Amino acid sequence: QVLLVESGGGLVQLGGSLRLSCAASGFTFSTDVMRWYRQAPGKERELVAGINGNGDFTTYADSVKGRFTISRDNAKNTVYLQMNKLKPDGRDVYYCYAPRFATWGQGTQVTVSS
Repeated sequence: QVLLVESGGGLVQLGGSLRLSCAASGFTFSTDVMRWYRQAPGKERELVAGINGNGDFTTYADSVKGRFTISRDNAKNTVYLQMNKLKPDGRDVYYCYAPRFATWGQGTQVTVSS
């Protein structure tokens, strides 16, 4: 069974940082592309960042380039999203996604206060 469990969300001040984690199980993690998405209340889920299996290729939404960094530790079956210079984007829920299995995590909420 493919399982993704996010953690690391919370309340952070404007301009602050958070690191999200997504622990994966049930598949050969090191060969799979992984992605982070986010969803604001009342809006569609949007792609934030993606990373290939060995971590040497990453992609980002224009809105987060230069502020967010996606990375992975294949020994720990975990993908990370380091978020810096957070903007007052409200209360977004961040989701981890494994495209090959079309599987989402449960999400972790990030609230940026001004």
